[in-house]
Amino acid sequence: MPTAPTYPGVYIEEVPSGVRTIIGVPTSIAAFIGRTYKGTVNEPTIINSFGDFEREFGGLRVKFPLSYAVRDFFANGGARAIIVRLYKKGAKAEKAALGKDNLSFEAASPGEWCNNLRIRIDDLVSDEVATNYGLQKADLFNLTIQDTKTDERESFLNLSITDSPRRVDRVLKAESGLLRVTLPLPNAVPSKHPDPAGDKTIWTDDNCWTKVSTEAQDSESLGDAEYKGSKNGKTGIYALENVDIFNLLCIPPDTREGEIAPAVFQEAMTYCVARRALLIVDPPKDWTKVSDITKTNNKALTDLGLNGQAARNAALFFPRIVQADPLRRGQSDTFVPCGAVAGIFARTDATRGVWKAPAGLDAALNGILSLAVPLTDDENGSLNPIAVNCLRTFPLAGSVIWGARTLRGADLLADEYKYIPVRRTALFIEESLYRGLKWVVFEPNDEPLWAQIRLNVGAFMNDMFRQGAFQGTTPREAYLVKCDKETTTQSDIDKGIVNIIVGFAPLKPAEFVIIKIQQLTGQERL
Repeated sequence: MPTAPTYPGVYIEEVPSGVRTIIGVPTSIAAFIGRTYKGTVNEPTIINSFGDFEREFGGLRVKFPLSYAVRDFFANGGARAIIVRLYKKGAKAEKAALGKDNLSFEAASPGEWCNNLRIRIDDLVSDEVATNYGLQKADLFNLTIQDTKTDERESFLNLSITDSPRRVDRVLKAESGLLRVTLPLPNAVPSKHPDPAGDKTIWTDDNCWTKVSTEAQDSESLGDAEYKGSKNGKTGIYALENVDIFNLLCIPPDTREGEIAPAVFQEAMTYCVARRALLIVDPPKDWTKVSDITKTNNKALTDLGLNGQAARNAALFFPRIVQADPLRRGQSDTFVPCGAVAGIFARTDATRGVWKAPAGLDAALNGILSLAVPLTDDENGSLNPIAVNCLRTFPLAGSVIWGARTLRGADLLADEYKYIPVRRTALFIEESLYRGLKWVVFEPNDEPLWAQIRLNVGAFMNDMFRQGAFQGTTPREAYLVKCDKETTTQSDIDKGIVNIIVGFAPLKPAEFVIIKIQQLTGQERL
């Protein structure tokens, strides 16, 4: 607001520059959905390493293929993942229960893991803490929680059952990854456990701790309903409504011998369109040779039902991968490739940019022994035109991704989003502008606003151009940003609408490299 001068002198006014920097969103956050050994259910958890996954979800487990996919993601260059644990209740309890006197506990998350929990209570508390909280020393106790299988241990000192900052239920809810208090709280502090007898230690003397009174079980095998979940309840794939952004969606099969039903992939693909993400589709288990896909006019591929414009947000990779299983003494087994593929997407984004196809000799699959189906050039040539991305093995280069098409990439469809990098670049621009232009809402809709929009969007697009994201040698050839009285008419203004047109010339991968060789005779030269 202009300064109102009241006295002779110099006045300073700060004039807004109109520059509002648009920051590019992340491009390679991978979401994984399925069963895990432990962890909260239907609650997305962000992890930044496989070590985080081991702490939060129990690490690599034979019965849970999702754990292998997450391992492959980080082994191949992934940096950030979102885990959604699903759980289907069986005949037994979901969570183990245990307690001392009238103070009752239950495990922090469901699963068989919590049957190994033990608790110990002692009274070696602090006089000072009791005085600070206006309590008596007899009002306090210590709690130790031990997982006897993993040796994970948590200790909580100076807890109480009275209303204070150390009230046991609040402390465990905020700080414990193993246990929760079952309300209501008792009226009396639980008695302490005795000290170990003779030469025994606390955890080898059965009298020094309390074990679970109700045992729990792991999740039953998941069905389509558990994966699809509920949008209103934010369960299944819709648990991702509780996260700000994800870019890649992986749904590994529930069991090693199983596969994800086409109906689940169809639901997930539609959801990916709404969230501007890409679904990575694993091949069915019965695709053991190329003819399983191409016979009867590509019926197996058609039966997946992953078609229509939504298929721009999905990509299928074939075949499955063969890896050594460290939990089975290095025996080889077959796994789905989605985790490794997502990791290579992340690695390529970090080194080259989202506009570079995550394929080629640099897109090597780390941590695998071989491919479940070795492919020849001719077999690759029969799958590429129908948008099945092949994994290939080449001498010295090893196993690599050798395809970069979306499921709308079949030659027959001639779709403008035929290629994965083109689609992902568009999604990156869309999401970045969607977030970076929220300041425009409720601004006066006239030329000063339009000029600011052109300035800020143009700066964002020019930054991408300088990084090599577009075709063309000049900005004019590479992109356009238009927002003026031609795009926004008086009728639009009256309706509260401002129209912005952003166009870009995408880089498309050199999918076919053709070398022409001609023999020269005499003094002829090309």
